[in-house]
Amino acid sequence: MPLFKDTRYVSETTQFLRDFLDKHPEVAQGQLEGRALLWDKTVDRDFQRDAEAARLKQKPYVYQTE
Repeated sequence: MPLFKDTRYVSETTQFLRDFLDKHPEVAQGQLEGRALLWDKTVDRDFQRDAEAARLKQKPYVYQTE
């Protein structure tokens, strides 16, 4: 059962974005390049494990002097 009764409804914002992306395909390509630059990274598990092991334990109250 769909959430909305009329599933053919498309908002003006969605129409605008679809039309814009149809007219400017370079924007979609730029989005993919930006995502690859910031998010699509391979994770070095060995380095991550070593960095976690080298971390110092933080005291419960960091501003308390001994």
